[in-house]
Formats: sequence, structure tokens, C-alpha cells
Amino acid sequence: MRIAYFDCFSGISGDMTLAALVSAGWPAADLEAIPRRLGLEGVSVTVAPTRRGPFAALKVDVAVEGKQPHRHLRHVAAILDRAQLPDGVRSRAHAVFRRLAEAEAEVHGSTPERVHFHEVGAADALVDVVGAMVGLDSLGVARVHASPLPLGRGFVNSEHGRIPVPAPATALLLRGAPIAPSDIEAELVTPTGAALLTTLVADWGAPPAYRLEAVGTGAGTRELPSQPNVLRVMIGEVGGASLAQRSVAVLETALDDDNPQYVAAVLPRLIAAGALDAMVAPTTMKKGRPGLWLVVVAEPADAERLARLLMAETSTLGVRVRIDRRFELERRAVEVVTPFGAVTLKVASLPDGSARAVPEFESVRQAAERAARPLREVADAALAAWRRGSESRSG
Repeated sequence: MRIAYFDCFSGISGDMTLAALVSAGWPAADLEAIPRRLGLEGVSVTVAPTRRGPFAALKVDVAVEGKQPHRHLRHVAAILDRAQLPDGVRSRAHAVFRRLAEAEAEVHGSTPERVHFHEVGAADALVDVVGAMVGLDSLGVARVHASPLPLGRGFVNSEHGRIPVPAPATALLLRGAPIAPSDIEAELVTPTGAALLTTLVADWGAPPAYRLEAVGTGAGTRELPSQPNVLRVMIGEVGGASLAQRSVAVLETALDDDNPQYVAAVLPRLIAAGALDAMVAPTTMKKGRPGLWLVVVAEPADAERLARLLMAETSTLGVRVRIDRRFELERRAVEVVTPFGAVTLKVASLPDGSARAVPEFESVRQAAERAARPLREVADAALAAWRRGSESRSG
């Protein structure tokens, strides 16, 4: 399994992340194409070598011509939905912007849907977030680890005036993340950087033993007086004998007095709110009454927020939460070309080294509707295209 370890000794920002991924081997041309893939007019990306202290590094700049509009979450979501992106990249980008919107809403006493993104919602943040997801996907990274985060101290200027470090949204985003002490008078972790890591990181702290294959070094904008202002991303392979594990929160509640139609409608809302999985099953409750058993699997940091959603959207009076260890297969999204158009598959790496592919249903459905062909025919064509590609790579 391929992992990425984010060594954040000088913090993290969106542009530092992009630069480190290019430095680690992601083609710069792919990053420079991101604005076009997103349909962003007047936006360009440049990648250039630089130095920070003793480190040779890359610096990424996103240039925006003219004034970009303030965007709400729905505008950002529409841009992501229109873009030609693998489904896994798109869903993770949605999750990052949902986190940003929720943090900004909490800061300003508003709702995620009403938040103007200001700095984080501008074109450069779209490039940062989508670029990071595309870069990790291109490098084959299946799991992300990160060091504790130094936040810095002092004050920074924003559209809302002078604010303390860490910025309010950054502080909220990092609840549950490990923080390293820092006396540096600077903002070391930006809201975009915080949202990226809290969405992607499976485990904080030292990574498991792995074979190091590439090191990427991305430069921050300013020079720090006491240390080099760079982010290092280390890419490598974990030995294949043991299965990957992670901690997940499992939320459960049993309902015997709710409308099943309402309960069914909650499931897609839970997924949209960041749940890893959500399911409902029939059960028998006290006094022999039929009921529904609702189970949600989520990142531990999201457990309380999803419990609040369950309490608001169902008739439950309580939600049980526990932390479980989950074994996982490495998986990645792969797009193949079929006679019916592009289709995305989810490819899992099995313990014996072989791979298993399953077409993503929504991708199959969209292709089937465009071509006016049966779903099964499109799914079979996608699997055949993937098998041909696998055989050519192994040959």
C-alpha cells in the first residue's frame, strides 16, 4: 500500500501541498491544467524552483486575473460536479469544502449554505483543494499520515480585520488533531491546509514502517527567521503482509416510532455530511415492536456532528457511539474508456497481491443514460476495459 507522510514542521497551506506533490513526482503540467478542468476563467498556475534555508524546493503560485466572485457552498459544489474528475477525487474535494463551510459558519453564527467563502472560496482555493486530491490520486497514494501541527502565533489580516493566529476557522477545523508548540510569529497552518489534512489523514503521528520512494518539498511564501518554511511530503510503500487498520466511530440508534420514509431520506444526508457509510436494517424492539436499526460509520472527529444530525432528523432520544478498529483494503478510483463513454471503477488491492474492480454505480448510470443502454451492459464493458488495461500493464 502506498502512503504519504506529511512532515509539517513549518505548518501547511494549499500551495505548499501542491508544490510538495509536484516535487514528489506529480507532473507540473497536470497541476497547470487544473484551472481549465474546473472551468475557471482567468486563472493560471506556475511552478518554479526556489530555496528556503538549506532546502531546494518548488514554489506554486495561483494567479487570478480580475475579481473573482464570492462563492457559496452550492456554487463550489456546482463547479466540482461539472468538472471532469474521478469520482473519488470529486467526493473528497466536496468533503474539504463542506468542512470549510461548516467551520466558517460556526465562526460567524451562520449556516454552511449561507457562508460566503471569501479567501478560502476563491479560485485559488479551488485549485489548491482539487489539485491536492488529483495529485495524491496520480501518485497512487492510498493512505495519508501527518505529523502534529505547529500553529504559530500573533495576528494576521483578513477580510474581517485583524484576527489572531490560528485563524478562528483553522482552530475549529483542527479539533481532535495533535498540535505541536511553536513560538514562531506567523500563521503556519491556513484554513485550507487544515481542511485538507483533517479530511485526508488516517493517522496522526509517526507513520508505520515503509519503504521511502520519493520526497517532495514545497515552499511557503514567506521566509521564517528560525527555520526553513517548507512542507515535506514523503511517499512510500508499506510492507504487504499486514492489512491496513484505522479507527472509526460507529453511531447506532434504534427507532420504533419513526416513519420509514423519513429514515430512508436521512441516509443520503448522512453521506453528504461526511459519513463513511450509513445503513438501516429491520429489528425487533421491546414488547415485540418492529423497528429500524440505524448505523453510521464515520471519522471519529465527525461523530458528534453526525449525532446531532441524527437527533435533528429522526425521532431518536439518544445515539450510542463507540470507536472501533477497522481493517481496510487499499483502494483507488480508476477511470476507463468504454464505447458508452468514461466510467469510474473502484479498484481494491487484495492481500494476495491481486486486484478486484467494481464499477461505481452512479458513473455506470450516467453513462447508461447518455448511451440509452442497459446498466449491466455498461458495467460489463467497464470491467472488460479495466481487465484489458491490467493485462497490458502486467505484460
